Amino acid sequence: MTLFKKLIGFIFSIYAFATFLAIMFILFPFVIIASFFGRIRGGNIIYNICRLWSDLALFLWGIRHKNYFDAPKSTDHAVVFVFNHISYIDIPFLLKVFRRQPIRILGKAELGKIPIFGYIYRKAVVSVQRSSPEARGKSVETLKSMLRKNISVVIAPEGTFNMTHRPLKEFYDGAFKVAIETQTSVQPVIFLDAYDRLNYKSIFSLNPGKSRAVFLEEVEVNGYTLEDVGLLKAKVYGIMEAALIKYKASWIEGD
Repeated sequence: MTLFKKLIGFIFSIYAFATFLAIMFILFPFVIIASFFGRIRGGNIIYNICRLWSDLALFLWGIRHKNYFDAPKSTDHAVVFVFNHISYIDIPFLLKVFRRQPIRILGKAELGKIPIFGYIYRKAVVSVQRSSPEARGKSVETLKSMLRKNISVVIAPEGTFNMTHRPLKEFYDGAFKVAIETQTSVQPVIFLDAYDRLNYKSIFSLNPGKSRAVFLEEVEVNGYTLEDVGLLKAKVYGIMEAALIKYKASWIEGD
């Protein structure tokens, strides 16, 4: 039975990758056209195209996404959104989560090297090369410029997949420095089902089912200085950790 389930899973994953690529090729010319409208207007158009890509792909994969709100989603002002990162499927999920406000996602520069996908990726995200201090600094300045234009930014403070069985791995300082330096509030969002829909251990583990994202309380940064980065980071970490435990995220194991 296990072998049969693995075979079905492999076939489904091949189907999913094929549909993902087919939609990408169909939408690619529209991304090229949108790129001529500039970094802001064109970027916003590209995000709408990518949202359509996500909608179609998740529908064809049988993944049903729903947003929940422990606190209202910020839509009338820019915020630094932070989320827990645990799967490759986080990217299409992000595009289902943030629908009615312009955003820019901070992403790894390495993904921009993939043919065709990489072109779309480079036009959509604020890429960061973590190994280069100069490149990191440039990415931070780009994020700040987006916030000044009332465009929210979306950052995974863990930096990479949480491969532990704790709710979260350690956070980097970057998202919280940006928030304090621009005096922009932070709103955490948790993904509860990405680990179950596509496990980081295998790209052939994709399966249909539910997807849930929960918006948590917005954290104001008024009065915080750069000396308080650790305090802000710990506060947001605690909020997200408590919520993941409350909602019984499936990767969490007891001590």
